Amino acid sequence: MRKPLLAALLALLVGGCMVGPDYVRPPIDTPTAWRLSDQDARDLANTAWWEQFGDPVLNELVSAALLANKDLLIASARIEEFAGQYGFVRSALFPQVGAGYEVSRQKGVAPGASTSSTYNNYQAVLNASWEIDIWGRIRRQTEAARAQLLASEDGRRAVILSLVGSVAGAYVNLRDLDRQLEIARATAKSRGDSYEIFKERYAGGIISLLELSQNQSQYEEALATIPAIEKSIVQQENGLSVLLGRNPGPITRGRNIDQLLLPAIPAGLPSDILERRPDIQQAEQSLIAANALIGAAKAAYFPTLSLTGLFGYASNSLGNLFDSQSKVWQYAAPISMPIFTAGAIAGQVQAAEAQQQQALFAYQRAIQQAFREVNDALIDQDRTRAQLQAQKRQVGALEQYAGTARLRYENGYTSYIEVLDAERSLFNVQLQYTQTQQTQLQAMINLYKAMGGGWVVEAEKVAVAGGVRRDEVLPQ
Repeated sequence: MRKPLLAALLALLVGGCMVGPDYVRPPIDTPTAWRLSDQDARDLANTAWWEQFGDPVLNELVSAALLANKDLLIASARIEEFAGQYGFVRSALFPQVGAGYEVSRQKGVAPGASTSSTYNNYQAVLNASWEIDIWGRIRRQTEAARAQLLASEDGRRAVILSLVGSVAGAYVNLRDLDRQLEIARATAKSRGDSYEIFKERYAGGIISLLELSQNQSQYEEALATIPAIEKSIVQQENGLSVLLGRNPGPITRGRNIDQLLLPAIPAGLPSDILERRPDIQQAEQSLIAANALIGAAKAAYFPTLSLTGLFGYASNSLGNLFDSQSKVWQYAAPISMPIFTAGAIAGQVQAAEAQQQQALFAYQRAIQQAFREVNDALIDQDRTRAQLQAQKRQVGALEQYAGTARLRYENGYTSYIEVLDAERSLFNVQLQYTQTQQTQLQAMINLYKAMGGGWVVEAEKVAVAGGVRRDEVLPQ
């Protein structure tokens, strides 16, 4: 009977049991209607989508941001912080061994003496301690620390997802502003030339002061838009520079907004692609950590068992320190358990369970937000494309209207007010058209951000910021 009992005791000491709930992924309520096949959607979600714009300068800007963006560097350092915390918590699963040497001089009755005297004391010891994790408290804490480490890595990937989208969006917005500035300057030049002609006509008595004032008003209107656009361009360059990890400064240009290619349009996505979004994975790892900490809190209800030991030498004389008569040793197995804590443990368990519920709702909210972002981006790019086509036709119609109105005015069939109205409408719609181009490109950027997908991992390979990899810190 002794051998089975010893085997059972050894199994209890080494393995123990685990209190608290094991993690089970909550069910996910996913949309049922997707308009692309799974394979098509996966191919689109895994591509380096920013390269589809066909602008090498944009590709270089994205790479520069992945190398030097400060938010990304902070996220990388945070991984190392949680890796260290994981190693610290996990170390409690193993025996802790230490050594010490002490020299002291004291007054009292020395060992083996009968009278008080002043004497020296020398000690050299090796000590060890090991808390037997019977109820799984340390293992649950290690499980939580591991999940927090993985969450920090997913947080870094979330920064990458946001960063690439922000750089691409800022660049597209910059090219939109550049195009607006071109339109404003071209319009101002055209109206300036017209104003010079009108001044000559007024001086010759051909036109009235009213017509000259109307023409000047048009010219000044175009001039007034230029400083505001120039200011926005500089501010956009400064913002993009910070995203690149640089001090504010000018940004190199590549293709203009008319030359940027529109990435492929994924009209639907399988739900398992969205589950790979870094923010969703981060939320799930936080849920796993919170779930594990419930078990760590509940383990405080049960006794704790530790094994401690000491072996070494102690002597009044340094020369006799390592004699056999100076040998000392001790071993013990202290057991402690709570009897009355005035609700302290119950409060910790209640707090842990409440934190787990918060993490659960945050995880569900992250999933719902992901579906919303995808649907918003899909409808955005679809309706914006229709709006852009209508505005393009409107620009053509207004160009014809403005040309006809000026011809009618030159031939004396209408007043200059008609020309003024036609050219002002054309100018405004030209600006609106390029802004809608930017909106459509931004909608595509938002769609790829909402998808997540394998491209985040590919982008992470570029971000050689010295972050800690999952396989470098976690035992297989």
